[in-house]
Amino acid sequence: MRVRPALHAVRRIRVPKSVRGLRGIRGPQSIRWRLTLLYSGLFVVAGAVLLALTYALMSERGEQVSVTRPDVPPGAWGAGAPAVQGYVREQLVAQRSDQLHQLFVESAVALGIMALASLVLGWLVAGRVLAPLRSMTGAVRRISADALHRRLAVAGPADELKDLADTFDDLLARLEGAFEAQRRFVANASHELRTPLTLQQAVIDVALADPGADAETLRAACLRVRAAGQEQERLIEALLTLARSQRGVPEREFVDLSVVAAELLPDAGLGPRVSAELSPAALVGDPQLIGRLVSNLVENAVRHNVPPGEEGWVSVWTGVVDGRASLRVANSGPVVPGDQVGALFEPFRRLGEERVRTRSRSGSRSRSREGAGLGLSIVAAIAAAHGGAVEARARGEGGLWVEVVFPPPPPLPVPTPGAAAPGPPRSA
Repeated sequence: MRVRPALHAVRRIRVPKSVRGLRGIRGPQSIRWRLTLLYSGLFVVAGAVLLALTYALMSERGEQVSVTRPDVPPGAWGAGAPAVQGYVREQLVAQRSDQLHQLFVESAVALGIMALASLVLGWLVAGRVLAPLRSMTGAVRRISADALHRRLAVAGPADELKDLADTFDDLLARLEGAFEAQRRFVANASHELRTPLTLQQAVIDVALADPGADAETLRAACLRVRAAGQEQERLIEALLTLARSQRGVPEREFVDLSVVAAELLPDAGLGPRVSAELSPAALVGDPQLIGRLVSNLVENAVRHNVPPGEEGWVSVWTGVVDGRASLRVANSGPVVPGDQVGALFEPFRRLGEERVRTRSRSGSRSRSREGAGLGLSIVAAIAAAHGGAVEARARGEGGLWVEVVFPPPPPLPVPTPGAAAPGPPRSA
């Protein structure tokens, strides 16, 4: 029963306002103030050390006091010479002590005055040093998502501040490119998704507006709507695959490129002649994404080939080059300008007449020679997600040569005697 009042008394103890006010005290938040205090502190420390050394040297010289008369022989002083020498020595020591004290006081006052002057000079120097940073900060604040074309363009010597400004300008250039690519991607995706919807709406409206439409006409209209829906589904699936590959690879396991390519080779007799040279090529990655990469390359080589009836061909090769799994796909086809090969890996980019969509007699768009424009962009995104690289070259006689190289897989763990052999590593 005696403990509760004591605890209650402890709870009622309050911190004085003066102590509580100290909690809100912080150091200077401005880098200009910090630089000023740093400059002034260094000056005060250096001045104090110089004052201490001067005082020590003067004190050491004051202790070596001697009373001599070089023009008078020592024996001519008489019997009271030692007393006179002692008195004179004491007076000199006292005078020396007063001089040292006066020197210390005057030096301390001078040091205090110079410390205040160093604060003012430090404030001015820090402001001069930070002036480019203030101008850069103002320019950065004026830059927004709609004004990424602006640059800092700091002029002056090649110092650290200019390096910082140039680095930020490079960052703005990359951001501007990324924003422009995103705007183009959204616009193209909206157009590609709207086209089959418009076709479906038009087919349904025509069928409903025909009062004499029979079952065969309605069946044809349903088939066209179904084909447009399938095209839209393929496009959405391609967009999801592209987004998934750009997020990274959540699941990784050992994959053999030769096995994946063998399963995805097109059937013989349907389209151009396909030749394959498949050697084991192991890598670590997502099997579904790797399969999509191989499928897109093979389908792209088959689709963008020579017209039916001509001797078109597709070559698929897998193997290991310098310890890295490699996939090469080459094909015949129309001549591709060399300066436009890089554009093929951008989303919704097609070349020349490939951008013109044809229609069959039934009104549906033919997709035998035209795709959604996402195949190679998905290939580049999947390769980048796995740490690989894609190289494409235009063949002089027509067609493309594409190679995808993946990083070498990690070494397999060595099993210990008496332990079960571990399977391929797979992350959750």
